[in-house]
Amino acid sequence: MSVRVEGPSPAGRPPGTLRVGLSRGWLEIREFAHAWESVVLTFSLPALVLTLLSSMLDGVFGAGVSAVDHYLPGLVAMGLMSVSFQHLGLSIAQERDTGGLRRLRGTPMPPAAYFLGKTVLVLFLALGQVVLLLGVARLAFGARLPADPAAWAALAWVFVLGTVSCSLLGIAVSSLVRDSRSASGVVVVPFLVLQFTSGVFVPVAVLPEWVLGAASLFPLLWMAQGLRAAFLPAGTAASDPGGAWDPPSVALALGVWCVVGLALVLLTFRWKAREDG
Repeated sequence: MSVRVEGPSPAGRPPGTLRVGLSRGWLEIREFAHAWESVVLTFSLPALVLTLLSSMLDGVFGAGVSAVDHYLPGLVAMGLMSVSFQHLGLSIAQERDTGGLRRLRGTPMPPAAYFLGKTVLVLFLALGQVVLLLGVARLAFGARLPADPAAWAALAWVFVLGTVSCSLLGIAVSSLVRDSRSASGVVVVPFLVLQFTSGVFVPVAVLPEWVLGAASLFPLLWMAQGLRAAFLPAGTAASDPGGAWDPPSVALALGVWCVVGLALVLLTFRWKAREDG
């Protein structure tokens, strides 16, 4: 792995962290785009899952909610966690295992610029995935999109808080991975379990209370709940166990996870693999 660090500015000062971080982010995007298979899978998987579920289960849900309307909020949340938690957990673990992080740490690049570059990549992936998913849902299935500015604002703050919290959690989890071969077990398996316990595929109304209690300890359930508040009519909230979407609790839970995630990153992040000492 290599990174281009720009030379001194015209005033003779080295480039600032923001400038280097943005340059690093553009490099991350270009490197990601070179693996076209990952590009296609990352952007198309939520839309493909939505297409299958909407085609097979249309008419199953009552209260005037179609299959596409039911699944869309959860799949948006799933996609955001995929490009943040899962992508960062796997990619950073691989970079650490191959020595890429150690080499980067030995360059003049400020450490904060590395994380800023990852932030740029995650935002690029998240925005692209959400735009594609909403486009397919609306144009192919006539999905219900947020109906007013307040609903779009709810989508925006859930997007930001959810992506930030899941990104920090992914960076922290990458330090638990012993090597790149064990990364899937540490990152992918828990994420897969959460998809079935957080209201993405299975309605929360039919999940046991203890399952919901365990899922509420992680961001995905709160992201899905906040997005349902943005996408669905207020009357459908009665189907949730609490009987309301409760956006303040969603914001609080995701905000707490942002703080906890940052603390975990500061405490656990390693530039070297375990065997490197």
